[in-house]
Amino acid sequence: MKFHVMTLFPEMVEHGLNTSILGRARQKNIIAFDVVDIRDYTLDKHRRVDDYPYGGGAGMVMAAEPVVRCYRAIEEKILASGCKKPRVIYLTPQGQTFHQELAKEFATEEELVFLCGHYEGIDERAIETIVTDQVSIGDYVLTGGELPAMVMIDVIARLVPGVLNNGESPEVETFHDNLLEYPQYTRPEIFEGKKVPEVLLSGHHAKIEEWRRRQSMIRTDAVRPDLIEQANLTKKEWEFYKNYKESQS
Repeated sequence: MKFHVMTLFPEMVEHGLNTSILGRARQKNIIAFDVVDIRDYTLDKHRRVDDYPYGGGAGMVMAAEPVVRCYRAIEEKILASGCKKPRVIYLTPQGQTFHQELAKEFATEEELVFLCGHYEGIDERAIETIVTDQVSIGDYVLTGGELPAMVMIDVIARLVPGVLNNGESPEVETFHDNLLEYPQYTRPEIFEGKKVPEVLLSGHHAKIEEWRRRQSMIRTDAVRPDLIEQANLTKKEWEFYKNYKESQS
């Protein structure tokens, strides 16, 4: 899978994507990054990509021309490689909120293009011309789209086969089956008087799995009760959850 990032700060994105799990996956050619400087596509001799907004107002707006020219250069390479026209994700607080199911949808694509905005936004004509998806990572405003793009790429890349060493990991982490992840423990067995739950020391895999699922339900109920109604639970698990709720009332 290949991620293309259109940005005014390529060094920031390159440094962020070249470390840890993503960096190793890139070295193994499991995923690829194409970080493109939008300034390379401006016709302004001073490499300016912004201008004052029509109608007045505070701040500057990224011009349509360099953004569209940058995208078309990327698109041309993608189509020449035999891939279909890519989805273009514009990182904006006005977009739909990013979540795990959307990440799974994006992970099925061969190529994704991320457009990182700055200043007071991007000329609407560029957005209308090239953008297919507008996505937000939360109800707050950042200085640019680079951090949201890296967050999304991290989430999506983890779903690509081979990126994680443990092939099981993406299917048992937080939000699997709409549940938060169960508590985790490692050595020592006792730390500051707190002991690892006995069931995890038993070696009984069925009992451990049952304990973990129940702990996931309890944690989800406490922290994100909104997820429980959509959780993928068995009849036995729903009975446990019902009894648990009754015991807490």
